[in-house]
Amino acid sequence: MRPLAPPPLPCRPPWWASSGHLQTILGNYLPGKPSAHASKPFRIPLPDGDQLTGRHYPGETDTLVLIFHGLGGDDQAHYVRRTIALARKLGHHVWTVNHRGCGEGRGLATRPYHSGSGDDLGAAFSAARERHPGLRQLAIGYSLSANALLLNLGNGLPEPAARPDFAIAVNPPVDLGACSSRIHAGLSRLYELRFIKRCRKAIRQRVEDGLIPDIYRTWPLMSLRQFDNAYTTKAAGFQDADDYYAKCSARPHLSKITVPTVILMAKDDPFIPWRHAAEADPSPAVHLHIEPCGGHMGYLTRDLPGHRWLPYAVDHYIRELLNG
Repeated sequence: MRPLAPPPLPCRPPWWASSGHLQTILGNYLPGKPSAHASKPFRIPLPDGDQLTGRHYPGETDTLVLIFHGLGGDDQAHYVRRTIALARKLGHHVWTVNHRGCGEGRGLATRPYHSGSGDDLGAAFSAARERHPGLRQLAIGYSLSANALLLNLGNGLPEPAARPDFAIAVNPPVDLGACSSRIHAGLSRLYELRFIKRCRKAIRQRVEDGLIPDIYRTWPLMSLRQFDNAYTTKAAGFQDADDYYAKCSARPHLSKITVPTVILMAKDDPFIPWRHAAEADPSPAVHLHIEPCGGHMGYLTRDLPGHRWLPYAVDHYIRELLNG
């Protein structure tokens, strides 16, 4: 892959978002607009009987941008909506894809999604090739999905899976064990408790919908590692959290990626250490962009209208990848 140019503007934080925690929190809660673009729903059947859902936003170019959300979110998350808007402004087709049971997919999945769900992403890439055979695919994964995307690209899955033509991974937790420890410490515990609340709600919904038995014992103040031991590993077929983290961390597979890929991270991310990606010796196909500030998917800047640097950077890297 040819060297990619970084965005002309770095992320320079405003005074009121000068730390990683402020970047993360304010980046999540500053208001965003709902998508005004027309879309059509679709479903993707999976081999085990579950289904994924998503929406197709028709475009005009020869490129399909596939967007995957993070833990506890869905395809209407604020960062997904902003990505839809920038991709459509460029004229591209867009697919937003919900992980199992998320958003419009409630009631259509018994198994959980997790940081190693690169095979589910592969099912989306395969379905997109079938339905839009003439379009190039550019995948964008956020947080949990960013790790799953990198795992897919680096052949880190038990079985081969379809891959996109280009990829952007934003704030990927490439070392799941280390991230589970980091998020349990200090102020990052607040994010952990928020994730636990969302994950427990997802379990309750599946029990209420009659999809799974009420056998998973969780509690509000548990850690992510405890949650993964109590639910994720049992429902997804791992031995325990250590087994899950070892098999699903993308870190050992970054050196094997051949698809042109951008990894975007911030040094002040409160619970995802950036060094794990930098020290993994990414392949020449990977462009690793580390911002000094930005938090976890915040990236608030004083230099752009609306203070949002992340859509600006994603827009830049979409153009760099497609025009290479």
